[in-house]
Amino acid sequence: MIAIIITIMVLELRAPAQPTLAAVLKVAPVFVSYALSFLVAAIMWVNHHHLIHAVHSVTARLLWSNLYLLFWMSLVPFVTDFIGKNYREPMAVALYGLDLCLCASGFYLLRLELIHQSRHDFAMTEYHERIQRKNVLSGALYLLSAPLAYFSIYVSFFIFALIPAMYFLPETKLVDAGETI
Repeated sequence: MIAIIITIMVLELRAPAQPTLAAVLKVAPVFVSYALSFLVAAIMWVNHHHLIHAVHSVTARLLWSNLYLLFWMSLVPFVTDFIGKNYREPMAVALYGLDLCLCASGFYLLRLELIHQSRHDFAMTEYHERIQRKNVLSGALYLLSAPLAYFSIYVSFFIFALIPAMYFLPETKLVDAGETI
């Protein structure tokens, strides 16, 4: 599903009509929004992959939480296109932040289920809770970016760049049954 989301985003990119620097600069905001969203989607893909490998049992709560996440992720191509074409408009910037906040809430729900499933394994519960704190911080920052867009789109853009950077900071690895999480 996430690969399809990335594919849809790249299909929205259009090459400039003219082979000039001015024409390339005119489409630069669309490309930058794509590059940012690609990075965000890649981080979501990696996190989702790790989440799924930590599942002990497939429950209704897990399935519905995953569908909730995938719904908001499926809107990423739309908000990416919207912000790329309207990058100076607070509404487009706010909508982008709001959708990514809702994606973060989907990860939060999935992680809650994993915390529940690993409640008898202290190390795994502690690991999920630590990751959950980063997820909550990301979601809160994305949520904050929405109203801030109406005061300064640049602050919102800073938040959009900050969050992926947070996910590139090294984390402690937990090895469980031969798998690195």
